Amino acid sequence: MLIAGLVLSVFGLGFFCWLLFTLAIFALPFLAGLTAGLAAFHSGAGFIGALIVGVLVGGATLALGRIAFATVRTPLIRVFIGLLYAVPATIAGYQVSFGLAGIGVPPGDWHEAFAAGGAVLAGITAFARLALFIPPETGQRIVEGSAYSPIGLRQHDQRG
Repeated sequence: MLIAGLVLSVFGLGFFCWLLFTLAIFALPFLAGLTAGLAAFHSGAGFIGALIVGVLVGGATLALGRIAFATVRTPLIRVFIGLLYAVPATIAGYQVSFGLAGIGVPPGDWHEAFAAGGAVLAGITAFARLALFIPPETGQRIVEGSAYSPIGLRQHDQRG
């Protein structure tokens, strides 16, 4: 029974860590959706209206951020957009890591060290997941009338 408890605890902690890193990029859209939903609820929209407003604002925040990050070519602006998503994920990662570290580590320096490590990893993961949507730059330019083929075939290799 003791072994089963230890194994399940390890899998449970592993699941929460996986969930933290999977959901890290959604910290800013969740915060925006929650804020808009609460504002709508307090203005008299009701529960269903507030839920709809929150989901729409959160989805729009995520979609617009990904589109802006993928289409902007200036590295400084990309870093700024990435930090807009990474900083809330870092804060959320710190809080979750602090709570999970409290399970097995007594309060003190190691507790803070694990929490800070989790925060850094969550922020890096959020920035990296946002960067996944950047289309790869091939360095090739399409010139009108050229023999460029998007699948890499030269003009004489193409059979018509």
